[in-house]
Amino acid sequence: MAPADRSFARRTLLTTTAALTGAALLGGTAHAAETRQAAWPAQFPLPDGFQPEGITIGSQPYAYFGSLANGDIYRASLATGRGKIVAKGAGRPTVGLKIDRHGRLFLAGGDSGEIRTVDARSGETEQVYATGGTFVNDVILTPGAAWFTDSFKPVLYKLAKGAVTTVPLTGDWRQGSDFTANGIERTPDGRALLVVNAFANGGGLMRVDPRTGAARAVDLGAAKLPNGDGLLLLGRILYAVQQQQNAIDVFRLNDAGTRGTAITRITDPRFRIPTTVAAWGSRLYLPNARFDVEPTPTTEYDAVAVRQV
Repeated sequence: MAPADRSFARRTLLTTTAALTGAALLGGTAHAAETRQAAWPAQFPLPDGFQPEGITIGSQPYAYFGSLANGDIYRASLATGRGKIVAKGAGRPTVGLKIDRHGRLFLAGGDSGEIRTVDARSGETEQVYATGGTFVNDVILTPGAAWFTDSFKPVLYKLAKGAVTTVPLTGDWRQGSDFTANGIERTPDGRALLVVNAFANGGGLMRVDPRTGAARAVDLGAAKLPNGDGLLLLGRILYAVQQQQNAIDVFRLNDAGTRGTAITRITDPRFRIPTTVAAWGSRLYLPNARFDVEPTPTTEYDAVAVRQV
């Protein structure tokens, strides 16, 4: 199921017998799906020299990866691990990316300062938007808009109705001299945005009012996110990738996203500086960016899967 389309509401107007029968069928279906997914590869290669950074998974079991090297988009089947380049980046990088229910990809253009939209089926670039930004890093989709971070400027970019608006970040936001803003998500209640701030208070999360840009530090207790990168919210569980630490820190948030309780840390020997995360079924998928090696055209890259909490 696509994370952006998750819904936990279900009609319960069934007779007792029908409910029991339905539960048995659903249980069998769920077990079969989990068994089938268990046979899917938990690690698969990406093209040599690709330099992956972002990942997104839509309503079908395909992962899309963006290339820092040239902006290409690579699509891989989660069932087989095989894939191909489906869109060319024309030499401009792709950092974060998301896909909507219509098959449109929203791409953060890194140091090009661009936002691009691409038809995932045809691979054609639909629109290119200049933000005037320094490093457009990550993106989250909300009803009616796409929101992008800029790692070197205290702003967010809102793409809505074919136009980009710059929203200054104020309040508790503190801009560092290096990468500051990174991953972005929605709060569980959908009323605000969550943005990684790798500088303020040693690294953490900010809750941003999308109407005003006012930021407030999220109370994560003693937890810090100095290497925080991609974020993924499933229900009230927030997964925060800490790239150089080769880890995913997991938090349970309150509905408003003002507080988070650390649940656990996911590590894996296959992690080689993962940057961001997407979900399918009971798995989390991450690209290994390998920022600790000098990239070459023959550098090997891959994606790995781990179980959700």
